[in-house]
Amino acid sequence: MEISSFETKIVSLPLQHGSPSNRSDENTFNVVTLRLRTKGDVEGIGYACFVPSILTRAMKEVLDALLVLTIGSNPLMVEEISEGLLETAGNGAPAGLVTRAVSCIDVALWDIKGKVLGQPVYKLLGGYTDTVPAYASGSLWRPYSLDELGTSAKDLVDDGFTSMKLRVGAEAKLDREVDRFQSVKDAVGPDIDIMIDANQAWDLNTAISFGKKIDSQSAYWLEDPVHHQDVDGLAVLADKLDMPVVAGEYHYGIMPFRPMLEKKSVDIVMVDLLRVGGLTQWIKVAHMAEIFNVPIVSHLATEVLVHAVAAVPNGLMVEHMPWTFPLFRDVPSVANGTITLGDLPGLGLEFDEGIIAQYSS
Repeated sequence: MEISSFETKIVSLPLQHGSPSNRSDENTFNVVTLRLRTKGDVEGIGYACFVPSILTRAMKEVLDALLVLTIGSNPLMVEEISEGLLETAGNGAPAGLVTRAVSCIDVALWDIKGKVLGQPVYKLLGGYTDTVPAYASGSLWRPYSLDELGTSAKDLVDDGFTSMKLRVGAEAKLDREVDRFQSVKDAVGPDIDIMIDANQAWDLNTAISFGKKIDSQSAYWLEDPVHHQDVDGLAVLADKLDMPVVAGEYHYGIMPFRPMLEKKSVDIVMVDLLRVGGLTQWIKVAHMAEIFNVPIVSHLATEVLVHAVAAVPNGLMVEHMPWTFPLFRDVPSVANGTITLGDLPGLGLEFDEGIIAQYSS
């Protein structure tokens, strides 16, 4: 069996759930889709995205260039292909577009492997469970008023979620950020978990001040309160606060996670699919975190990373973000705060041909 061909397309989806770049003037979400085919007509799919729109075409060019290197390779040799691409292309660009492209290819390889073996990817990656808690992440944005936050939070509960993420970090006064948290908490009651995400908005002292204001109010976690490279600052914060500190989504590759874990910079590690290098590398970080008795959660790419979280014993929950959902005919649904995985081989996903044809260029 060998890889015989590939097809990539740029798809500009209408943006309905906030902006990946936090820009209010963006109204589309650009994705580069991949179909990777074998001589036996087995097809694996993947995608690359979450880059500024001006880099989308460059993203496609990098992906196409790396895909040429896979022609003739055995798609079941996932580690060999992924590591080879990271070594070959990574010498010139160890992060950024190259890593995102390798991640996309890696996901498609796992999809092929699952289809060839007749097994869902989560079972091939480890197969710890077929049910994964999911928290809502596609709402409760920074521009929302207090009333909008309360209404949106109630809607998420009606949609079957038992946990949800609130973005903070844009208010001039920390008391206003506390008010935002309180408005969500008042709307949904004490039985709903609320995560807080600052997206690296603060310095350490500000993060500590906010943490002390909110620590007694049962927030589920505080995510990316300071810059991701400030592992010492994160460690100080994690030591001072009772609520868990979460970080890791901004790191490229697997190596940055070692000092984070050794320095106890995080109580929960969050790993991004496209930045880390795909499912192959994501699982490595999961096992690394397990050694330190640290849970792992996913960042974006819900329909793919639900397989990774379900594969490992320290998989805590999956982020439910709908940005990429329109690409697919069906996506995992949430019931009572949980996604249940089935037995469809591979990722269990199919591109929606109509949507891709309508929005591709």
